[in-house]
Amino acid sequence: MPEEIEEYRDMMWRRDEEHCVKNVFDAEKFIEGVGFCYGLTDARTPAPSLYIAICGRRDAFMPRNVQKDPEASLAWVTKDEVMKRGRVYYAKLLKGKSIFVAPHLVPYFNVLLGVPKKEEKEKLSADAQAVLKALRKEWEMATSDLNKEAKLNDKKCLGKALDELQKKMKVVPAEALYEPWFTYIWTLSEARFGDELKKKVSREDALKEIARAFLNGAGMSLRGELAKITGLSRVDAGKGNHGLVKEGFAERLSVGVYRKTGF
Repeated sequence: MPEEIEEYRDMMWRRDEEHCVKNVFDAEKFIEGVGFCYGLTDARTPAPSLYIAICGRRDAFMPRNVQKDPEASLAWVTKDEVMKRGRVYYAKLLKGKSIFVAPHLVPYFNVLLGVPKKEEKEKLSADAQAVLKALRKEWEMATSDLNKEAKLNDKKCLGKALDELQKKMKVVPAEALYEPWFTYIWTLSEARFGDELKKKVSREDALKEIARAFLNGAGMSLRGELAKITGLSRVDAGKGNHGLVKEGFAERLSVGVYRKTGF
């Protein structure tokens, strides 16, 4: 990766002391700026990350004992605060990992990942449907209460159902409680982002806008990089980047390599 691109990512991904994230308000501005980012990934994942932005350096690695590390602790607390405020979308969406999504990108992720209500019985598992039915009665429930209401066999089944519903953009964790014991409060995605989830966009535009968000923050996209970070197929990632080239936002340097125009 050219050094000028790395320096650009330092600025956009907050990988320097001058621009690092110090509080929940900085975090929300950072997420809005990059469009989407991971929560607690480190330098081993070449993508914007709240943890890296809080550390303010390229070589940020999550320690084994996160509770005693001030940066990891701040990242965890900030993640919880952003989740509770609900101004940006937060859920396990990509590759089984939690990400933050700026509101303006929610419609584009939804058209690629979401399931329309009329297709839920066909595309969601029985356990996921049971959890969704329970939440639609109460709108907010703690994990243990949700397990009882959905009448699932055990916590493992509930965990799988919640992961499935998060990936399909049906539910989100609304708050993390630590006293008297740890639990999440869950709510429907539509409760927080109803307008964004109702917005109609094309699949073509969705691929292009997600590609735009990444390229705008990264400056340059290497072969397979967008697909690896987002979980998109290489074909779909290519379609998104080709759309950016067509409108002049990006230039194609070689097969699978794109750079933001005017960089």
